[in-house]
Amino acid sequence: MTPPDYEYLRKILKDHSGLDLSADKQYLIESRLLPLSRKCGVPGIGELVQKMKGGSSSIIAQVVEAMTTNETFFFRDKVPFEHFRDTIIPEMLKSRAARKSIRIWCAAGSTGQEPYSLAMSLKEMGAALAGWRVEIIATDLSTEVLEKSKSGIYSQFEVQRGLPIQLLVKYFKQNGELWQIAPELRAMVQHRQLNLLHDFSQLGSFDVIFCRNVLIYFDQDTKINIFGRLARAMEGDGFLVLGAAETVVGLTDVFKPFPDKRGLYRPSGVRAASAPGGAAMPKIAAMAGR
Repeated sequence: MTPPDYEYLRKILKDHSGLDLSADKQYLIESRLLPLSRKCGVPGIGELVQKMKGGSSSIIAQVVEAMTTNETFFFRDKVPFEHFRDTIIPEMLKSRAARKSIRIWCAAGSTGQEPYSLAMSLKEMGAALAGWRVEIIATDLSTEVLEKSKSGIYSQFEVQRGLPIQLLVKYFKQNGELWQIAPELRAMVQHRQLNLLHDFSQLGSFDVIFCRNVLIYFDQDTKINIFGRLARAMEGDGFLVLGAAETVVGLTDVFKPFPDKRGLYRPSGVRAASAPGGAAMPKIAAMAGR
């Protein structure tokens, strides 16, 4: 891969996914795109770039998808799910008692492990949520990972990563070497393809937003813009959950950290400025994350 090829790919990825690669990430592009090159019938990344420059929108889409598909697993990092069980839902049960409904958005839904982990957590609460309406919306840029999430089918390796054995036995059915999550769990999650940097106001307002391990790939201005729009998509007493390496501190005052709960934030009441026409940022199309 030549330096001009790398710079071209950096620009394409920034414009089409929001992914902001530094100048020293050639190894990452090579590891992700060499298999795609072979799949597309070309010997290397240079030839792949030529196809992209020739106006092949399908190749560009495949490149973006290959570069923005990130690792995920059930109950990843544990702490956010402990916050969900011990802090978020107990508070929601009090504050939403009159309407008995909760809306949750996984803005980094990927192949479904996060939204299904939340669904299992809710199921485990049993009678406490009897009579409540709970919506889980899972979004992602990649239609491929959304289809896998909809199917709820996982390999032995995938269900062994982070998923307690008692939940595997309780909520999954084995079919050969694969496991499929129960229909009632699949029915709890709605899937929508979404570019996170596009206007997402059509999704409505949420009580809880999980936006983990995606903002780390964006530059500072993009992060600030997303935080502002997340704040406008959230109820005033809602919760925002970020990844372990992500924070609002030093970037925006529209959210404030929840005391003594790492990665947990609440709206501050400070109104974020709107982008013109509801757009996120010009010429950026953005990944919905994992």
